[in-house]
Amino acid sequence: MGDLPFERIVRTKLTKQEASTSDKYGCDPFKRPISELLDFGVVNIDKPSGPTSHQVSAYVQKILGIDKSGHSGTLDPKVTGVLPVAIGRGTRVVQSLLTAGKEYVCLMHVHDEFPEEKIRDVMLNQFVGKIKQLPPVKSAVKRQFRYRKVYYIDILEIKGQDVLFTVGCQAGTYIRKLCHDIGVALNSGAHMAELRRTKAGPFNESTSLVTLQDLTDAFHYYKTVGDETKLREYVKPVEVATNHLPKVWVSDAAVDTISHGATLKVPGIIHVESDIQVGEPVTILTLKGELICVGEALMISKDMITLKKGVAVKSTQVFMPPGTYPKMNVSSS
Repeated sequence: MGDLPFERIVRTKLTKQEASTSDKYGCDPFKRPISELLDFGVVNIDKPSGPTSHQVSAYVQKILGIDKSGHSGTLDPKVTGVLPVAIGRGTRVVQSLLTAGKEYVCLMHVHDEFPEEKIRDVMLNQFVGKIKQLPPVKSAVKRQFRYRKVYYIDILEIKGQDVLFTVGCQAGTYIRKLCHDIGVALNSGAHMAELRRTKAGPFNESTSLVTLQDLTDAFHYYKTVGDETKLREYVKPVEVATNHLPKVWVSDAAVDTISHGATLKVPGIIHVESDIQVGEPVTILTLKGELICVGEALMISKDMITLKKGVAVKSTQVFMPPGTYPKMNVSSS
Protein backbone atom coordinates (compact mmCIF):
# COMPACT_ATOMS: atom_id res chain seq x y z
CA MET A 1 0.00 0.00 0.00
CA GLY A 2 1.17 3.53 -0.71
CA ASP A 3 2.06 6.32 1.69
CA LEU A 4 1.07 9.97 1.54
CA PRO A 5 4.07 12.35 1.33
CA PHE A 6 4.11 13.24 5.05
CA GLU A 7 3.98 9.52 5.94
CA ARG A 8 7.21 8.92 4.01
CA ILE A 9 9.23 11.40 6.07
CA VAL A 10 10.98 9.98 9.12
CA ARG A 11 11.51 12.89 11.49
CA THR A 12 13.78 12.89 14.52
CA LYS A 13 13.46 15.17 17.54
CA LEU A 14 16.45 17.49 17.89
CA THR A 15 17.23 19.31 21.14
CA LYS A 16 18.51 22.91 21.22
CA GLN A 17 18.62 23.31 24.98
CA GLU A 18 17.52 21.49 28.13
CA ALA A 19 14.33 22.71 29.82
CA SER A 20 11.46 21.53 31.96
CA THR A 21 7.82 22.62 32.18
CA SER A 22 5.90 23.70 35.26
CA ASP A 23 2.82 21.80 36.50
CA LYS A 24 1.26 25.09 37.56
CA TYR A 25 -0.16 25.88 34.12
CA GLY A 26 -1.20 24.08 30.99
CA CYS A 27 -2.06 20.41 30.74
CA ASP A 28 -1.09 17.30 28.78
CA PRO A 29 -3.69 17.33 25.93
CA PHE A 30 -4.65 13.70 26.62
CA LYS A 31 -5.36 14.50 30.29
CA ARG A 32 -7.71 17.43 29.64
CA PRO A 33 -11.12 17.23 31.34
CA ILE A 34 -13.78 15.91 28.96
CA SER A 35 -15.52 19.31 29.07
CA GLU A 36 -12.37 20.88 27.57
CA LEU A 37 -12.07 18.17 24.92
CA LEU A 38 -15.65 18.92 23.86
CA ASP A 39 -14.61 22.52 23.30
CA PHE A 40 -11.18 21.85 21.79
CA GLY A 41 -11.30 18.46 20.13
CA VAL A 42 -11.70 16.52 16.92
CA VAL A 43 -13.79 13.47 16.06
CA ASN A 44 -12.95 11.11 13.19
CA ILE A 45 -16.43 10.40 11.85
CA ASP A 46 -17.16 7.45 9.57
CA LYS A 47 -19.44 9.36 7.21
CA PRO A 48 -22.45 7.35 6.08
CA SER A 49 -23.86 7.42 2.56
CA GLY A 50 -26.68 9.94 2.19
CA PRO A 51 -26.10 13.15 4.14
CA THR A 52 -23.79 15.94 3.00
CA SER A 53 -20.54 16.54 4.90
CA HIS A 54 -22.08 19.75 6.26
CA GLN A 55 -25.08 17.81 7.59
CA VAL A 56 -22.77 15.28 9.29
CA SER A 57 -20.91 18.15 10.96
CA ALA A 58 -24.28 19.55 12.13
CA TYR A 59 -25.26 16.11 13.51
CA VAL A 60 -22.05 16.06 15.57
CA GLN A 61 -22.99 19.45 17.04
CA LYS A 62 -26.43 18.18 17.95
CA ILE A 63 -25.13 14.91 19.46
CA LEU A 64 -22.52 16.65 21.63
CA GLY A 65 -24.68 19.66 22.50
CA ILE A 66 -22.20 22.18 21.10
CA ASP A 67 -22.72 25.14 18.80
CA LYS A 68 -19.60 25.09 16.64
CA SER A 69 -17.97 22.48 14.41
CA GLY A 70 -16.21 22.22 11.06
CA HIS A 71 -15.30 19.33 8.79
CA SER A 72 -12.15 18.71 6.84
CA GLY A 73 -12.68 18.30 3.11
CA THR A 74 -16.13 17.79 1.62
CA LEU A 75 -17.27 14.32 0.62
CA ASP A 76 -20.17 13.94 -1.82
CA PRO A 77 -23.40 12.71 -0.18
CA LYS A 78 -23.04 9.12 -1.45
CA VAL A 79 -19.34 8.88 -0.52
CA THR A 80 -18.50 7.27 2.84
CA GLY A 81 -15.48 7.17 5.12
CA VAL A 82 -13.03 9.34 7.01
CA LEU A 83 -14.46 12.80 7.82
CA PRO A 84 -12.60 14.55 10.65
CA VAL A 85 -14.91 17.01 12.42
CA ALA A 86 -13.26 19.62 14.68
CA ILE A 87 -15.39 20.95 17.51
CA GLY A 88 -15.71 24.08 19.62
CA ARG A 89 -12.81 26.52 19.50
CA GLY A 90 -10.77 23.82 17.76
CA THR A 91 -12.87 24.26 14.61
CA ARG A 92 -10.25 26.35 12.79
CA VAL A 93 -7.77 23.46 12.84
CA VAL A 94 -9.57 22.07 9.78
CA GLN A 95 -7.60 24.62 7.72
CA SER A 96 -4.49 22.51 8.37
CA LEU A 97 -6.35 19.38 7.26
CA LEU A 98 -7.94 20.79 4.09
CA THR A 99 -4.59 20.93 2.31
CA ALA A 100 -3.38 17.53 3.61
CA GLY A 101 -3.20 14.52 1.29
CA LYS A 102 -6.16 12.16 1.00
CA GLU A 103 -6.60 8.46 0.21
CA TYR A 104 -9.63 6.72 -1.27
CA VAL A 105 -10.77 3.24 -2.18
CA CYS A 106 -12.70 3.42 -5.44
CA LEU A 107 -14.77 1.03 -7.51
CA MET A 108 -14.62 2.15 -11.15
CA HIS A 109 -16.75 0.68 -13.92
CA VAL A 110 -15.19 0.71 -17.39
CA HIS A 111 -17.75 0.87 -20.21
CA ASP A 112 -16.04 -1.68 -22.48
CA GLU A 113 -14.00 -4.81 -21.86
CA PHE A 114 -10.21 -4.51 -21.99
CA PRO A 115 -7.34 -6.84 -21.15
CA GLU A 116 -6.25 -6.38 -17.55
CA GLU A 117 -2.75 -5.37 -18.68
CA LYS A 118 -4.17 -2.51 -20.77
CA ILE A 119 -6.13 -1.09 -17.81
CA ARG A 120 -3.09 -1.39 -15.52
CA ASP A 121 -0.83 0.23 -18.11
CA VAL A 122 -3.12 3.26 -18.60
CA MET A 123 -3.84 3.78 -14.89
CA LEU A 124 -0.29 3.36 -13.60
CA ASN A 125 1.61 5.05 -16.43
CA GLN A 126 -0.72 7.93 -17.28
CA PHE A 127 -2.41 8.79 -13.98
CA VAL A 128 0.30 8.58 -11.30
CA GLY A 129 2.32 11.73 -10.75
CA LYS A 130 1.27 15.18 -11.95
CA ILE A 131 -2.10 15.07 -13.73
CA LYS A 132 -4.23 17.76 -15.36
CA GLN A 133 -7.88 17.93 -14.28
CA LEU A 134 -10.91 19.96 -15.21
CA PRO A 135 -13.19 19.92 -12.13
CA PRO A 136 -16.66 18.42 -12.69
CA VAL A 137 -19.59 20.69 -13.68
CA LYS A 138 -20.99 20.24 -10.16
CA SER A 139 -18.05 21.30 -8.00
CA ALA A 140 -17.19 23.89 -5.37
CA VAL A 141 -14.37 25.45 -7.38
CA LYS A 142 -14.00 27.51 -10.55
CA ARG A 143 -14.13 25.24 -13.60
CA GLN A 144 -10.70 25.58 -15.14
CA PHE A 145 -7.85 23.15 -15.77
CA ARG A 146 -5.53 22.64 -12.84
CA TYR A 147 -2.71 20.30 -11.96
CA ARG A 148 -2.94 17.81 -9.11
CA LYS A 149 -0.57 15.11 -7.86
CA VAL A 150 -1.57 11.48 -7.64
CA TYR A 151 0.95 9.98 -5.23
CA TYR A 152 0.06 6.34 -5.87
CA ILE A 153 -2.53 4.01 -7.33
CA ASP A 154 -2.75 0.44 -6.00
CA ILE A 155 -4.98 -1.76 -8.16
CA LEU A 156 -6.59 -4.24 -5.77
CA GLU A 157 -8.72 -6.24 -8.18
CA ILE A 158 -10.00 -6.21 -11.76
CA LYS A 159 -13.12 -8.26 -12.36
CA GLY A 160 -14.55 -7.91 -15.85
CA GLN A 161 -15.29 -4.21 -16.34
CA ASP A 162 -15.00 -3.35 -12.64
CA VAL A 163 -11.72 -2.06 -11.21
CA LEU A 164 -11.18 -1.77 -7.45
CA PHE A 165 -8.24 0.47 -6.56
CA THR A 166 -6.73 2.63 -3.83
CA VAL A 167 -5.55 6.12 -4.73
CA GLY A 168 -3.48 8.56 -2.67
CA CYS A 169 -3.66 12.11 -3.93
CA GLN A 170 -3.23 15.80 -3.30
CA ALA A 171 -6.16 17.65 -1.72
CA GLY A 172 -8.61 18.87 -4.33
CA THR A 173 -8.23 15.88 -6.67
CA TYR A 174 -11.60 14.76 -8.02
CA ILE A 175 -11.82 10.95 -8.09
CA ARG A 176 -15.02 11.02 -10.14
CA LYS A 177 -13.12 13.00 -12.79
CA LEU A 178 -10.10 10.70 -12.47
CA CYS A 179 -12.32 7.73 -13.39
CA HIS A 180 -13.83 9.66 -16.32
CA ASP A 181 -10.38 10.60 -17.62
CA ILE A 182 -9.12 7.01 -17.33
CA GLY A 183 -12.11 6.00 -19.49
CA VAL A 184 -11.17 8.65 -22.07
CA ALA A 185 -7.56 7.41 -22.11
CA LEU A 186 -8.87 3.89 -22.80
CA ASN A 187 -10.85 5.25 -25.79
CA SER A 188 -14.00 4.08 -24.07
CA GLY A 189 -15.68 5.49 -21.00
CA ALA A 190 -15.58 4.87 -17.26
CA HIS A 191 -17.39 6.11 -14.22
CA MET A 192 -17.02 6.00 -10.45
CA ALA A 193 -19.43 3.42 -9.04
CA GLU A 194 -18.51 3.66 -5.34
CA LEU A 195 -16.06 5.68 -3.27
CA ARG A 196 -14.80 5.58 0.30
CA ARG A 197 -12.22 7.90 1.85
CA THR A 198 -9.65 5.98 3.92
CA LYS A 199 -7.24 8.79 4.87
CA ALA A 200 -7.46 12.55 5.41
CA GLY A 201 -4.09 13.84 6.56
CA PRO A 202 -3.22 12.10 9.86
CA PHE A 203 -6.68 10.50 10.14
CA ASN A 204 -7.39 7.04 8.77
CA GLU A 205 -9.66 4.10 9.43
CA SER A 206 -7.66 3.05 12.50
CA THR A 207 -7.60 6.53 14.11
CA SER A 208 -10.61 6.00 16.41
CA LEU A 209 -13.05 6.08 13.48
CA VAL A 210 -16.56 6.39 14.91
CA THR A 211 -20.08 6.24 13.52
CA LEU A 212 -22.65 8.88 14.43
CA GLN A 213 -24.59 6.18 16.31
CA ASP A 214 -21.60 5.11 18.42
CA LEU A 215 -20.81 8.75 19.20
CA THR A 216 -24.43 9.22 20.30
CA ASP A 217 -24.20 6.18 22.58
CA ALA A 218 -20.87 7.31 24.07
CA PHE A 219 -22.25 10.77 24.85
CA HIS A 220 -25.38 9.20 26.36
CA TYR A 221 -23.28 7.07 28.77
CA TYR A 222 -21.25 10.12 29.73
CA LYS A 223 -24.35 12.23 30.40
CA THR A 224 -26.46 9.62 32.19
CA VAL A 225 -23.97 7.60 34.24
CA GLY A 226 -20.85 9.76 34.07
CA ASP A 227 -18.88 7.13 32.14
CA GLU A 228 -16.55 9.05 29.81
CA THR A 229 -14.45 6.06 28.66
CA LYS A 230 -15.92 5.71 25.16
CA LEU A 231 -16.34 9.44 24.65
CA ARG A 232 -12.63 9.94 25.41
CA GLU A 233 -11.82 7.21 22.90
CA TYR A 234 -13.73 9.08 20.17
CA VAL A 235 -13.12 12.76 20.98
CA LYS A 236 -9.40 13.37 20.52
CA PRO A 237 -7.43 16.48 21.53
CA VAL A 238 -7.25 18.94 18.64
CA GLU A 239 -3.46 18.42 18.57
CA VAL A 240 -4.07 15.05 16.84
CA ALA A 241 -5.33 16.97 13.78
CA THR A 242 -1.86 18.49 13.27
CA ASN A 243 0.15 15.26 13.60
CA HIS A 244 1.04 15.41 9.89
CA LEU A 245 2.87 18.75 10.36
CA PRO A 246 6.45 19.05 11.66
CA LYS A 247 6.74 20.25 15.25
CA VAL A 248 8.66 22.90 17.20
CA TRP A 249 8.54 22.85 21.03
CA VAL A 250 9.10 26.04 23.00
CA SER A 251 9.92 27.00 26.60
CA ASP A 252 7.19 27.93 29.08
CA ALA A 253 8.58 31.47 29.00
CA ALA A 254 7.91 31.82 25.26
CA VAL A 255 4.32 30.52 25.30
CA ASP A 256 2.41 33.66 26.28
CA THR A 257 3.96 35.98 23.69
CA ILE A 258 3.26 33.44 20.92
CA SER A 259 -0.33 33.02 22.14
CA HIS A 260 -0.66 36.79 21.59
CA GLY A 261 0.35 36.27 17.94
CA ALA A 262 4.06 37.10 18.17
CA THR A 263 6.63 35.39 15.95
CA LEU A 264 8.77 32.63 17.47
CA LYS A 265 12.33 33.77 17.96
CA VAL A 266 15.20 31.32 18.21
CA PRO A 267 15.95 31.71 21.97
CA GLY A 268 12.50 30.34 22.84
CA ILE A 269 13.07 27.02 21.04
CA ILE A 270 13.72 23.84 23.06
CA HIS A 271 13.24 21.04 20.47
CA VAL A 272 12.55 20.88 16.74
CA GLU A 273 11.85 18.03 14.36
CA SER A 274 14.32 17.36 11.57
CA ASP A 275 13.69 18.12 7.88
CA ILE A 276 11.69 21.33 8.38
CA GLN A 277 11.89 23.39 5.19
CA VAL A 278 11.54 27.17 4.83
CA GLY A 279 7.98 28.13 3.91
CA GLU A 280 6.31 24.95 5.10
CA PRO A 281 3.62 24.90 7.80
CA VAL A 282 4.73 23.82 11.28
CA THR A 283 3.06 23.47 14.67
CA ILE A 284 4.41 25.24 17.73
CA LEU A 285 3.81 23.21 20.90
CA THR A 286 4.41 23.64 24.61
CA LEU A 287 6.68 21.12 26.35
CA LYS A 288 3.48 19.37 27.48
CA GLY A 289 2.50 18.93 23.82
CA GLU A 290 -0.24 21.59 23.74
CA LEU A 291 -0.92 23.33 20.42
CA ILE A 292 -0.07 27.02 20.67
CA CYS A 293 -0.25 27.88 16.99
CA VAL A 294 0.31 26.81 13.41
CA GLY A 295 2.90 28.89 11.63
CA GLU A 296 5.22 29.18 8.65
CA ALA A 297 8.85 28.12 9.04
CA LEU A 298 11.31 30.91 8.26
CA MET A 299 14.36 28.68 8.90
CA ILE A 300 15.33 25.07 8.30
CA SER A 301 15.62 22.75 11.33
CA LYS A 302 19.44 22.97 11.45
CA ASP A 303 19.37 26.77 11.69
CA MET A 304 16.71 26.69 14.41
CA ILE A 305 19.05 24.48 16.45
CA THR A 306 22.39 26.19 15.77
CA LEU A 307 21.64 29.93 15.43
CA LYS A 308 21.59 32.15 18.52
CA LYS A 309 19.11 34.72 17.23
CA GLY A 310 16.58 35.42 14.51
CA VAL A 311 12.91 34.67 13.75
CA ALA A 312 12.27 30.95 13.29
CA VAL A 313 8.50 30.75 12.74
CA LYS A 314 5.87 33.29 11.73
CA SER A 315 2.56 32.44 13.38
CA THR A 316 -0.45 32.15 11.03
CA GLN A 317 -3.16 30.67 13.26
CA VAL A 318 -3.14 30.96 17.06
CA PHE A 319 -5.09 28.40 19.08
CA MET A 320 -3.98 28.88 22.67
CA PRO A 321 -5.90 31.59 24.57
CA PRO A 322 -3.57 34.33 25.87
CA GLY A 323 -2.98 34.03 29.60
CA THR A 324 -2.92 30.22 29.63
CA TYR A 325 0.75 30.54 30.56
CA PRO A 326 2.05 33.54 32.55
CA LYS A 327 4.03 36.38 31.03
CA MET A 328 7.74 35.76 31.54
CA ASN A 329 10.88 37.47 30.43
CA VAL A 330 12.50 35.70 27.52
CA SER A 331 15.31 36.97 25.32
CA SER A 332 13.85 38.56 22.20
CA SER A 333 16.96 38.41 20.02
